[in-house]
Amino acid sequence: MTTDSLPARAEPRPGDVQKSTGRTRRRPTLRIRAGRQHHAGPLAYVLLAIAALTSLFPLYWTMVAASTDNTRVTQTPPPLLPGPNLFENLARAWDEAAMGKAMINSLIVAGCIALATVLFATLAGFAFAKLRFKARNVLLMLVIGTMMVPPQLSVVPLFMMMSDLGWGQKLPAVIFPTLVSAVGVFFMRQYLAEALPDELVEAGRVDGAHSLRIFWSIVLPIARPAMSVLFMITFVHAWNDFFWPFIALDMSNPTVPVALTQLSAGYIRDQSLIMAGALLGTLPLLAMFVVFGRQIVGGIMQGAVKG
Repeated sequence: MTTDSLPARAEPRPGDVQKSTGRTRRRPTLRIRAGRQHHAGPLAYVLLAIAALTSLFPLYWTMVAASTDNTRVTQTPPPLLPGPNLFENLARAWDEAAMGKAMINSLIVAGCIALATVLFATLAGFAFAKLRFKARNVLLMLVIGTMMVPPQLSVVPLFMMMSDLGWGQKLPAVIFPTLVSAVGVFFMRQYLAEALPDELVEAGRVDGAHSLRIFWSIVLPIARPAMSVLFMITFVHAWNDFFWPFIALDMSNPTVPVALTQLSAGYIRDQSLIMAGALLGTLPLLAMFVVFGRQIVGGIMQGAVKG
């Protein structure tokens, strides 16, 4: 084949040069747009403001109801502005419901459950995500399957077991049955499967580290964002749990939700007093979110990206 038989290359036309030049000039613009941070419009601000007000209104109305008397709360329309009796109602609720002891008990119960759940769920999540052992998938399916069982089915045998152990009306009866949760194990397994590279685990093995050493030195630093989120969710759930503590405890040793039932035990319920007790029970959770809010939100964002 000679060069005469090859098709001649078409000469570029002026229009093609302009198009090619135009593509070359658009690339830096696209790079700039890709790195540019998008700004929210007025509609986004309006929707966010509506969502924020809707979320905060129940807390605000609880404070309004706690600051008035029972007659004013039950009127139609209900009051929308705070009254003058807030601190008086808070003091009555604190004394009548033994809120001091209830808060200490709730802090012990929720703290122990949250710490134990984070530790055991991270250990189990690491094992299911990165370790190889027999029947791993079967055991994981069994753990997930326990989430399908209603907790009401285990109340009677659990109550009998706690009574046999001598833990009736005591805090261990509330703490020990909930030291680990299937939801927490599944959550940590999914996070570590995506966030923890296999190469890091294999590098630890090459250096002679055993599984617990790898867990302490490699897994825990990587799993910290998900652990903070799991701690917050578990702590709030344990603090607000009512069903099992109401069965396992009595009024001499209550948690906060159990103590609040004492405020509604009369023939005529004082709604303002009940709201004052609910406000007292919510304040520790709000304080925790104010102190650890930045770490919690950061953990949620990192977990959303990696998970």
